[in-house]
Formats: sequence, structure tokens, C-alpha cells
Amino acid sequence: MASLLAQHVTIKDVSAHYHLHWDTVKEIDKNRMNLILEYNPVNKSQLRELMIDEFAIQKGHKYATVVAEANTRRVLWVGIGNSREDVRPFFTDYLKEYCKNIRAVAMDMNASFDLEVHANCPNAEVVYDLFHVVARFGRDVLDRVRVDTANELKHDKKARKVVKTSKWILLKNKENLNEDQKVHLKEVLDANAPLTTIYIAKDLIKSIWKAPSIHSAKEAWNELMTFAAESKVEPLKKFCKNLESDQANCIWISRL
Repeated sequence: MASLLAQHVTIKDVSAHYHLHWDTVKEIDKNRMNLILEYNPVNKSQLRELMIDEFAIQKGHKYATVVAEANTRRVLWVGIGNSREDVRPFFTDYLKEYCKNIRAVAMDMNASFDLEVHANCPNAEVVYDLFHVVARFGRDVLDRVRVDTANELKHDKKARKVVKTSKWILLKNKENLNEDQKVHLKEVLDANAPLTTIYIAKDLIKSIWKAPSIHSAKEAWNELMTFAAESKVEPLKKFCKNLESDQANCIWISRL
């Protein structure tokens, strides 16, 4: 049973496999994790790179915040809530004097955690990882342009449907599309210049994180800024201006 739980098999599936009550398996899993912590305690003095993220715990916008060590992905701390104040005990009560050792903290662009990191970890850089940047791009840029484009096509129901159902195809890497999705993508890009601009910008953003060196990453960054400034897509311009204003305080090239 412990081996299945260690492989991240769900408690529900383990319960069904062994014909045990969910609560019984949950208690066994808790004991297993307590033993791991007892025999393999966290050495706080060796912590250097962290990740902070929020997750929903129930309906009604109830959230919790998790902090993990970046290289091992080991969870260090979980707290109820997702505000700056909610994450503060991690630094003041858990990490304490070891805050000065932290070099980088990865997080969501939407979070206010960066303020708490700067307040408690004087030597740390804030890192906005690629996943969260692309997610924010999808919400702030792609969704806005897609809705505006669909509204312009309200008299062409077929074209409007193609645009309205294009979000994930536009966000997905082209090599991961199946043949039908590739056809759908071509239809969208051939008929909609603003969405073509957004699609190119998405790839330029990804190229920054995929760059093999700091020099090439800076070149990719400059290419993105120039492309956005010369485009006629206002949500893209606004998004890139926000990236540019945050760049002074954040590392954009994340390997965490």
C-alpha cells in the first residue's frame, strides 16, 4: 500500500484496491508521510530556490498556499489563504534566519507574494515561470482579442464559432496538435490578423525561456518588445508593458 501511495496513486483508488475505508487509507498515508519527515528532515540552511503557488481547497473561492523547494519539489509548508499576509508565517515562523540564504522564488504573476519575498528575503530574486506567464497571457491578451474578434464576426456564425473555439489551439505548442487541430489553427490564422499577431507573440514569449544563453534570451526579449510595440493589438501592448515594468525587479529566465 505504501508503495502505491508513494507513487501518488489517489487515496480513493488505493481504498478500492484494498477494499478499505477512505479514512483508513488516509490515516495510513499520514503516518507514512510523518515517518518520511522524521527520518528525512528538511535542512533549512541548505534551501536556496523556492516555489510558491496557490490552489483551491473547496468551492466558494477558498484557497491555500503551498511553498516547495524548487529542485526536489519537496513541499515545505502549506497555509490557508492566498494573500500576502497568509504566506507571511512561512518566512517569519518557519524559515526565520534562513531567509537570507534564499536566492530565487518562483510564483504566479497574479500573486502579491513578491512583496513578501522582497520584505523577508533580501538576497532573493522573484521568478515568474513560463507556465504562469503564458497562463496570464491567455487570460489578458488571447481571451480579449478572441472575444473582440468573435464579436466582429457576429453575422458570420461559422467563422465566429471557429474563433470562439480556438483558445487552446492557439495556446498549445504546434507540435502537440493533431491533424484536425492543425486544420482548425490554419483556419483561424488565415482569416484573423489580430489572432495571428497573438499567436506569434506567444511563441516569442516562449522563446525567451527556451533560449540557450542569457545573451540569446535578451535578444528574444528585445524582439518581443519591438514586435508588441509595432503591433496594432492594444491588449498585447499593455501586457508587454507590464512585463517590461516588472523586469527591473524580477528574473524572467527561469529554470526552476
